[in-house]
Amino acid sequence: MTTIILDAMGSDEYPLPDVTGAVMAAREYGVEIILVGDEAKLKPALAAQNPGNLPVRIVHAPEMLTMEDKGVALALKARRPNAKNSMAVGVDLVKNGQGQAFVTAGNTGAAMVTAYFRLGMIEGVDLPALAPVFPTATGSCVVLDIGANPEVKPENLYQFAIMGSIYAEKVRGIKNPKIGLISNGEEEGKGNHNVKAATPLLKGAGLNYYGNVEGKEVIGGAVDVAVTDGFTGNVMLKSSEAVAKLIVDKIKEAIKSGGPLAMLGGLLVKPALGKIKKLLDPSEEGAAPLLGVNGLVFIGHGRSDAIAIKNAIRVAKNAAEANVLTAMRAGIAERLK
Repeated sequence: MTTIILDAMGSDEYPLPDVTGAVMAAREYGVEIILVGDEAKLKPALAAQNPGNLPVRIVHAPEMLTMEDKGVALALKARRPNAKNSMAVGVDLVKNGQGQAFVTAGNTGAAMVTAYFRLGMIEGVDLPALAPVFPTATGSCVVLDIGANPEVKPENLYQFAIMGSIYAEKVRGIKNPKIGLISNGEEEGKGNHNVKAATPLLKGAGLNYYGNVEGKEVIGGAVDVAVTDGFTGNVMLKSSEAVAKLIVDKIKEAIKSGGPLAMLGGLLVKPALGKIKKLLDPSEEGAAPLLGVNGLVFIGHGRSDAIAIKNAIRVAKNAAEANVLTAMRAGIAERLK
């Protein structure tokens, strides 16, 4: 049975969404869940879900990392050998083989630093990359990095492309995924220094390299994996979320203010709008993988509800059962030898 380690102190409203989502996942996906956090808070929350004989148990971690933890203080808490915070304890359980993946909806920076210091990096990879799935006109696209590294080198983009390709194939089920390099123009030669310097590396990597892509090509479904630095990726992610929300809100506003006929039309299109809302809802994916660290780590949004936590566990389970970490180690070693 696959075992997923969950930071039960991660979400903004912890521990209720985290524990509820964990019980739902154990029931629906047949996985074992280890809840990591303050036992005094987790025990009553778990009992309230009536888990019965479901394989859900608690590992006590009396401390937690928050948005207030930054800089040197965060680094010290993340790397201290005897750290008692829920992220450190949870990541150590994965490192020690007691679970196949770690999931958290906590502070993204804290999760990345903790994973970096406690798991280390896959040999041949210099930097971790956060890799969410964007909805597109033809399905989905793995975009990396979206925030772990504001500044990168061409070699890092090359490494991101290899990892993204392996993840898209093994976890997303996309055979021979097309790789695009995000730039300000489709033509080769466009882009900043990193884009130009990364181009020959990607062309010679043995990947299904598509070429430069602008944001519209990513959303249009031209590629299955889009590679960029964390600054550009984060701006793209937040802009896309904002535009999607604006469109849905404006449609609702137009329907409400358009009179009886518009209201009737709104009722007719409500199922279609529901499908669109589901497509754009980040809770459907639940969490994004932190690729490059030497262990499976998935980071969700602080606003995650129980459904988002459940889905994050599903994504982590799929990655573990696809042996994506083993494939990534082998793929990196093969291409960077």
